[in-house]
Amino acid sequence: MTRSTATRTRPPASPPPATAGSRRPVWRRRVWLATCYAILVPGAILFVAPFAWLVSASFQHMGDIFSWPPQWIPKNPTLDGYRGFFGIGEAGEHAQGSEGAWRWFLNSAFVATSVTVLQLFFNALAAYTFAKRRFPGRDAIFLLFLATMMVPPQVTLIPNYLVLKHVPFFGGNDALGNGGHGWLDSYWGLILPGAVSAFGIFLLRQYMMSIPDELLDAARIDGAGEFRVFWRVVLPLCTPALAATAIFTFTYAWEDFLWPLIVISSSDKYTAPLGLALFVVKNRTSWNLLMAGSVVATLPMIVAFLVFQRRFIQGISMSGLKG
Repeated sequence: MTRSTATRTRPPASPPPATAGSRRPVWRRRVWLATCYAILVPGAILFVAPFAWLVSASFQHMGDIFSWPPQWIPKNPTLDGYRGFFGIGEAGEHAQGSEGAWRWFLNSAFVATSVTVLQLFFNALAAYTFAKRRFPGRDAIFLLFLATMMVPPQVTLIPNYLVLKHVPFFGGNDALGNGGHGWLDSYWGLILPGAVSAFGIFLLRQYMMSIPDELLDAARIDGAGEFRVFWRVVLPLCTPALAATAIFTFTYAWEDFLWPLIVISSSDKYTAPLGLALFVVKNRTSWNLLMAGSVVATLPMIVAFLVFQRRFIQGISMSGLKG
């Protein structure tokens, strides 16, 4: 038998036995995962429990809401809280102030959607300019935009109020912006101050920096104008970042309470947070109605996050790849 034949017929060597050193990383990983779950699971329960009790209480009768121990699953579920909040049927006959609930949510949906659309368009335009266009002072202007993020929004409440009050030719104002109320107590005053966001510009700009310049140059060589390059090439590639910006903007606009409280004085223009706050004042003891209204006010944000969850996480994780 030749050496080559002996080599072919030799049985394969068995793998070396696992040593304590090779098993150590596996045990470390298991201990690390167990530690993470031991911390995250109680934390998740702690954060979800109040909302779960809120949903459960919205389907309970008034006398069962504050029973002890708490009823996480209603024994006798009812829709009286929702009917009373929206003024439907006999349950809503004694709920003062609930006749405008539908209008509150429609106003919030209109304002939040308008602010989101405007921010996506203008923030994307500004982000494209800062990311892909070259002009003198570009970086300095961008730093000024970032510096505005350090200014608390409460500081700008009075200046914004005065600017809206003296807008010319609106709300009875003359050419100099005097004589009327301008954009106060109007949808203009709720929407336009939030049409641009420095944070949204920053988020989209960081994402656009990761787009290769060769794609844009190829579109320009084919004869595309600058706006067409932005609309047809850049925006489709920024879908994850746009989704993340949309969720942030919609959530902030929907939850905003202080600015509508200052600007709006007519009840037909109340947003959902403002209407719910005034509803609490009028119905201090109608806890089932308050629970139902709070659940309805929270649902749009949860639905928006669940629909765009994958895009949201993708946009957040990829926005800082390239600075």
